Amino acid sequence: MMINKVEICGVNTAKLPVISASKMRELFVILQSGELSAREKLIHGNLRLVLSVIQRFNNRGEYVDDLFQVGCIGLMKAIDNFDLSQNVKFSTYAVPMIIGEIRRYLRDNNPIRVSRSMRDVAYKALQVRDSLINRYSREPSINEIASELKIQREEVVFALDAIQEPISLFEPIYHDGGDPIFVMDQIGDDKNLDMNWLESVAIKDALHKLSQREKHILTLRFFEGKTQMEVAEEIGISQAQVSRLEKAALGHMRKHI
Repeated sequence: MMINKVEICGVNTAKLPVISASKMRELFVILQSGELSAREKLIHGNLRLVLSVIQRFNNRGEYVDDLFQVGCIGLMKAIDNFDLSQNVKFSTYAVPMIIGEIRRYLRDNNPIRVSRSMRDVAYKALQVRDSLINRYSREPSINEIASELKIQREEVVFALDAIQEPISLFEPIYHDGGDPIFVMDQIGDDKNLDMNWLESVAIKDALHKLSQREKHILTLRFFEGKTQMEVAEEIGISQAQVSRLEKAALGHMRKHI
């Protein structure tokens, strides 16, 4: 994703204007009096804000042009709903709306398909969550959200889990100025413990102590997955002989492990 290219959607990002706080307030007053030309100026004057937000999503594999357009939709919604009387900076109000619009786009275009009904439940749960936060000034529990929606708690959990975005193992989760810490650095691997590694070394060492015939039989049986009958046909002995040789080889290996 080329986030630092100069032109996005035909817009030269190097020449995007920056509007001062006083000019921004003036334009909002003009817009709310009914002068729609002020809306265009507010949009154009805040495109740098959209540009800064989409950089958070530069590891999603999405086209930057698409994210920029979706971010602009969030910007326009923020401009249309901004309330000057709340004494809040426009960027403080707009950034969550732009992020929300982009996340909604990413969820809807997620390669992991989620049913429409489950997505509807998830979006309603998120709306109820925001409503309860405003009502109680705290994060609501899943039970409270389920009670408000009049559905089972499990339905809310499944729906919210279903719309979670996949995360790359190479997504940085912490950076202190040195090497970044990635998601994969925080994941354990039970298959590569020291004990398993030592056991693997011991097995290889024990195999070397077997005769060529014993080693060949165990290779065919346990590494190539052949049956005793198939092994017997391949090396030209009876299935009973293969069975005896296999048991004897395993017995020899147990003594060395």
